[in-house]
Amino acid sequence: MKHNVAQFNQASVLKNTMDPIAGQLREIIDNQRLSAVFQPIIVIKTGEILGHEGLIRGPADSALHSPLKLFNTARTHNMVAEVEYLARREVLQSFYKLSGLGKVFLNISPDVLTNPNSKVGETLKYVEEIGLSPQQVVIELTENAATTDYQILRDASHYYRAMGFEIAIDDLGEGFSGLRMWSELRPNYVKIDQHFIQGINHDPLKLQFVRSIQEIANKSGARIIAEGIETEQELIAIREIGIAFGQGYYITRPQTQPIREIPPHVKQSLGTKNMNQTYCIGKKVTVENLMKQVPCISPEISNDLVLKQFELMPEVNAIPVVKDGWPIGIIGRHYITSLFSKRYYRELYGKSPCEIIMDSRPVIIDKSASLQDISELILQSDPHYLSVGFIVTDNGYYRGMGSGHDLLRLFTQMQLSEARYANPLTLLPGNVPINEHITELLSAHVPFVTCYFDLDFFKPFNDVHGYKKGDDVIQLLGTLLKENCAKDIDFIGHIGGDDFIVLFQSQDWEQRCNAIMARFSEVVKWFYTEEQRQNNGMEVEDRTGNSTFQPLVSISIGAVITQHGQFNSPHDVSSAASLAKKQAKKIAGNAIFIERRQ
Repeated sequence: MKHNVAQFNQASVLKNTMDPIAGQLREIIDNQRLSAVFQPIIVIKTGEILGHEGLIRGPADSALHSPLKLFNTARTHNMVAEVEYLARREVLQSFYKLSGLGKVFLNISPDVLTNPNSKVGETLKYVEEIGLSPQQVVIELTENAATTDYQILRDASHYYRAMGFEIAIDDLGEGFSGLRMWSELRPNYVKIDQHFIQGINHDPLKLQFVRSIQEIANKSGARIIAEGIETEQELIAIREIGIAFGQGYYITRPQTQPIREIPPHVKQSLGTKNMNQTYCIGKKVTVENLMKQVPCISPEISNDLVLKQFELMPEVNAIPVVKDGWPIGIIGRHYITSLFSKRYYRELYGKSPCEIIMDSRPVIIDKSASLQDISELILQSDPHYLSVGFIVTDNGYYRGMGSGHDLLRLFTQMQLSEARYANPLTLLPGNVPINEHITELLSAHVPFVTCYFDLDFFKPFNDVHGYKKGDDVIQLLGTLLKENCAKDIDFIGHIGGDDFIVLFQSQDWEQRCNAIMARFSEVVKWFYTEEQRQNNGMEVEDRTGNSTFQPLVSISIGAVITQHGQFNSPHDVSSAASLAKKQAKKIAGNAIFIERRQ
């Protein structure tokens, strides 16, 4: 990548002396007048900071302050290699001096990387001189020019990986050969060009493109970074797709100081849907909700470097050992520090591969497993795994780590959430989780049917037989709903009193409603006296002293079939369901009214 100034031909030198902008560029290089700024890349699921992209700027008082102008000029005047090497050193030095959090993404042009005059090992030398480790650095290939020699590019990326660096490709979807480069290099990270992120929340084509890229990433083992996030709606949209990482002006603009935590407005945006909530769209909370991104190491890495990794990541309790994408072991912080505290251990084994000290029987579980599955697995394992944690995989490939502490905390959060928002009589979710679930279904464009269940003639029954029997009838309806709804995809909520909401995703929802009404009709009559059962109702005195006949309690159901784009909010859905329920109450006995108007 580095270019020897002595190799410039005489024509280039003459051109530089005649061109003022080339002279400015030469002065910037000779006096090392570049400066670095940093933009964070966050873990969308947790709001944690994965790392920072190191960006370069020319002198503020120069026409070459803009990075685009700087590098275009350098490429025009055959000085791009010199500028890139200077930029690399500046980014790495600044990141180290400012105690940057996480990884540093280092921009490198493929045409410079494949240049025959590149100096082998220069980047590693920079990293070691400064005091960083290769595991902290991601080589981000920026496609500024057409790349055709994929063999050289593959060799170069393998060379970097062998030294411990990770590889990312930038601006997928723009440029000359993004998908080809992905296929050839098999990078650790893939950045989606900002064109496909901006406005994604209201552009179905962009949404489908990004979903397709995410599917490819799941198959290839790469992790996706969405660039150019500029609004809250874009951030939420890519989170719903399942994109792992995000970067953009909405999170923060590039700045001279790497940030330590995400801004409050981003925390608030990510909190609009609690990723650990109990009530998910048609699926259970899984191990993936506990997963955190923890850098892995290869079994050939020395014990000294592993200890260095723990020093750089004080929040990590264990590091997974991964070979060819497959986890083969784990090294706990307490274990390795206890080894190094022994006399002469560092001298004897510091340079040895970490494979000799790793635990080769870690707890490993797929990201789709339920919390019950991981709980049972942890309980069956050695107690120390509760603190060491467990490895999360996707079809066998390493994806992240989970901790016993987070598992216990999630269970506690779920229990507290259920207790806080549940109806105390039936313990079913109340208004807050009902509205949250409707919002999720609408956002995900999932077709569903909203059924509003209401009891007819309940008040006179409650007045005559007392509130205890009234509560028993309400609990009866709640029980029948639980028994007849699909546990994994249908959502049951208790609004209050004798009003219930069911959000059906079951295709046979109407048959389920009919079964509920039939069973209720059979059972509810036993809450009445023998005489009332025979009369199919009871005489009740109204407020004026007149006797009126009140039939047995029955169910009215207002059903609204919801399609994409029909409703904008939970309020719209609940209003439509209330109107449908009023129509159902006009029908005698157990009845269902289906609102089919679009």
